[in-house]
Amino acid sequence: MLYKEILLIDDDIDDAEIFMEAVYSIDTEIVFRVENNPVNAFNKLESAEKLPDLIFLDYNMPLLNGKEFLEKIKSNEKLKEIPVILISTPSKEFVQDLLQKKEIIHYMSKPNSYDELINMLKMVLQ
Repeated sequence: MLYKEILLIDDDIDDAEIFMEAVYSIDTEIVFRVENNPVNAFNKLESAEKLPDLIFLDYNMPLLNGKEFLEKIKSNEKLKEIPVILISTPSKEFVQDLLQKKEIIHYMSKPNSYDELINMLKMVLQ
């Protein structure tokens, strides 16, 4: 498995719990953390000694949306190389622009079912 330490940044606690359950159903060895506040997530990343191997980032969040969060980490020398997968519902043009600039490595729309989430995660994590 390429990614052993994963951070999910999502303000929806229910979505985060389902996401965590899905990740652990694929691989129980993954260290999975959730941050519900993107400002706190950024501050913790800045001061962390060990960074995650991958960030799943929700786009629609209060305080700091996914685009703003992405801009902050990509302009930070310590954090800019962390791969990010954007999840949510931004416009297709916005996602294409981020992919072309290599600011994100993948995009996932929020799935409609648990099985769909599992399949999406398997494509990314295995």
